[in-house]
Amino acid sequence: MNNLKDKVAVITGGNGVLGGAIAMGLAAEGVKVGILGRSEDTVLARVKEIENAGGKALALVADVLDEEVLLAAKKKIEETFGNVDILVNAAGGNQKGATITPDQSFFDLDLNAFDEVNQLNFKGTVIPSLVFARGMVEEKKGSIINISSLAAQRALTRVLGYSAAKAAVDNFTKWLAVEMAQKYGDGIRVNAIAPGFFIGEQNRDLLLNDDGSLTSRGETIVGQTPMKRFGKPEELQGAANWLAGDASSFVTGTVVAVDGGFGAFSGV
Repeated sequence: MNNLKDKVAVITGGNGVLGGAIAMGLAAEGVKVGILGRSEDTVLARVKEIENAGGKALALVADVLDEEVLLAAKKKIEETFGNVDILVNAAGGNQKGATITPDQSFFDLDLNAFDEVNQLNFKGTVIPSLVFARGMVEEKKGSIINISSLAAQRALTRVLGYSAAKAAVDNFTKWLAVEMAQKYGDGIRVNAIAPGFFIGEQNRDLLLNDDGSLTSRGETIVGQTPMKRFGKPEELQGAANWLAGDASSFVTGTVVAVDGGFGAFSGV
């Protein structure tokens, strides 16, 4: 058994497509979930969706780069549900200036956008870990799940800033896994999920035309994916539930690819 029922989780970016799917999957297993995001409207909408499905959820309106606000969110969820057992760092995103389009070159990189993408994806993983792992250390148990990307492991054209930030997340995942195990015992584990290509708000226009057909980049991606399709957000739930629960009690410092075989395929 994975023993997730009545555990408490915080999902940063739980108001987004992928973070939201992970939150829904955990809630379906009886986890009490805190939905943490900057947009109050979308956070409340996700909480309502989970509650309508019979789950328990709490709105935590916060910025992952604001430690003081995160500490207030930690206090709120502890007072409502109890100590946090699971942290999913799913907040992230990209910016146009940190992406190199086909008609641009490396020398067109916007360094301010590059910094902002690194702040959101990397530092936005480190700070929530600093805040919520303290309670795990006190309890000597917990699971931190970072959301990486296959872009951290394979050189993808265009997404320079995002790829660099997610590569840092991979390294941080392994570093923190070792740190926690060596200093606080085997009860605190740190792993990551590396999604392949999923359709979200930020990449929809890049991968799909208005009529739903594939763009040229979308065709290239599907052609390089052995399963010949994009992922569905709910297909992240199995890996997340496994890493969150006792079934993965000897798993730490691992990056689990959920990518339809993209990372394994050489193209030949």
